[in-house]
Amino acid sequence: MDETTASLASAIGDRVRAERRSRHWTLDRLAEAAGVSRRMVVNVEQGTANPSVGTLLRISAALGVGLPGLVEPPQPKPVRVNRSGQGAVLWSGLHGGRGVLVAGTEPPDVIELWDWVLGPGDRHASEAHTAGTKELVHVLEGVLTVEVVDRSLTLNPGDAASFPGDTPHAYVNSSRTPTRFSLAVFDPGAPAPSRRPVADD
Repeated sequence: MDETTASLASAIGDRVRAERRSRHWTLDRLAEAAGVSRRMVVNVEQGTANPSVGTLLRISAALGVGLPGLVEPPQPKPVRVNRSGQGAVLWSGLHGGRGVLVAGTEPPDVIELWDWVLGPGDRHASEAHTAGTKELVHVLEGVLTVEVVDRSLTLNPGDAASFPGDTPHAYVNSSRTPTRFSLAVFDPGAPAPSRRPVADD
């Protein structure tokens, strides 16, 4: 991992550990609730893993904090500001692409705002999110193909689309030039954070 990625991984690990401990959960309990291995939870908390977006979504959902709650620095409410370049890079493609979470809200209704770039030939496949999740995409540069359910949508600059995020989907750049798009994700299924002590397993 480069220095920026390592710093983000360490910050995420600290937040996961703090949230888990505030609930008096064991590592095993969080792993079971998130549907990931205990080793993955350990690696995330130690900052030695570069987990996928899907893994972070499962952990954040299990903790009831929403993905932005794991990756954004705590800020005074009600106004939260992420300056240019401060977003969390949570996905890197093989051909220069990247997915940056630039802003988000807290549970119960979590909204994530992403800035995506797909290099020529990049493809990002996403597993189904929480039931009721909606995604909205707006193409800024290049050509984007969105694969969802049994459809393949080709979007050009200025085009936008909305679709259910609770089914497997993918973003693809089949062109020879980079593609950039904004993505908003609405997740109504994230439970509100709970600080109620839970007995250890």
